[in-house]
Formats: sequence, C-alpha cells, structure tokens
Amino acid sequence: MSQIVIHGDMIYLAGQVGRGPDMTSQTQDMLASVDRHLATAGSSKSRILQAQIWVADMALFGEMNAVWDAWVDPENTPARACVESKLATPEFLVEVMITAVKS
Repeated sequence: MSQIVIHGDMIYLAGQVGRGPDMTSQTQDMLASVDRHLATAGSSKSRILQAQIWVADMALFGEMNAVWDAWVDPENTPARACVESKLATPEFLVEVMITAVKS
C-alpha cells in the first residue's frame, strides 16, 4: 500500500490515523501526518480539495471537529464527509483520506 500517490498535480493520501489515548490527541497526530505527507509532495493543507473522515463513534465527532476546525485553512476549506465506521483496530478512533493538489 502506498501512503501517498502523485499523479500529475493530484495528490492522494492513503487513510491516515493518529496515535494517542483519546480523540483529540489522535486527531492532532493524524493531521500532523497529513501535513508531513503534503509537504513531502510539495503541497499543504491549503491545497486540500476533499477529505473523507471516519470516526469510530459519532459521540466523539465534536472532539474531532474542534481539532479539525483549528487546523484547517479557513480560506480554503475542502469538501468533506464524515461517517461512523469500524476502523482497522479498536484503538483507532479516527481516520482521514485526503485528495489535494500541488502548490
């Protein structure tokens, strides 16, 4: 599995998860991973076109969304979907898949 695929100016990130004991820390870690991958591809969060987010429990949506809102570029908010789903392991509370363009 590739963590990142670049096709022309398009950047596709595989599902990114974070580590930590709670939704807030996992979301922060997950978004830091997104930042690192986008920087490697010559892009940034301001160039995200779409985000697909899965949360293990919608009761935790507010915690995830607070971290997302503090992180996302308010001048360039992407199209986004968020759904509840079982993730790869019970330890994971949130996962995001990103589509972006190069800067």
